[in-house]
Amino acid sequence: MRLLYQLGVTANQVTVAAAMFAALSGLFLCFKAGWPRALLLLPPALLLRAALNAMDGMLAKEFELKSRLGAILNELGDVFSDAAFYLPLALGWRFSPVLIVLVVVFAVISEMTGVLGLMVGAGRRFDGPMAKRDRALVFGFLSLAVGLGVPMGIWQNVVLAAMLGLLGYTIYNRAHMALWRG
Repeated sequence: MRLLYQLGVTANQVTVAAAMFAALSGLFLCFKAGWPRALLLLPPALLLRAALNAMDGMLAKEFELKSRLGAILNELGDVFSDAAFYLPLALGWRFSPVLIVLVVVFAVISEMTGVLGLMVGAGRRFDGPMAKRDRALVFGFLSLAVGLGVPMGIWQNVVLAAMLGLLGYTIYNRAHMALWRG
């Protein structure tokens, strides 16, 4: 962190770099739609995204680089990155396009519900059970399995349907906790 700070790298630059990385990864997946080995990119890409998200937060806190713009970039970057990483999965690999789109839409609603906690005085809500890291873990395992040729059959879509249900509960949970604590 100190080296990045000494080089003049800001938390906002790291946030934007993470979103651009997600966009490039998503484009790669779009161009390689249906090619199972391409999905092997997703788990390490999601790990790198998590590392960049941690780095932007540490830079902002440790070196007092927090800003209103940074808060906006961070929240928008997260939902943009989710969409960039996960929507291409609707193009091939036998994932249900409807379920992929619904999971991404519910993920955006879930994150925005977390932000709404700020409006009611409860702080940013990160309650689960299907938070950003949980979604990344599930999509990472699914893409690893499909990329390695594990026969998934209908199970990959069963997992997506379960994610959808857990995202619905996450939305409820975040709203409930924001109202209860606010």
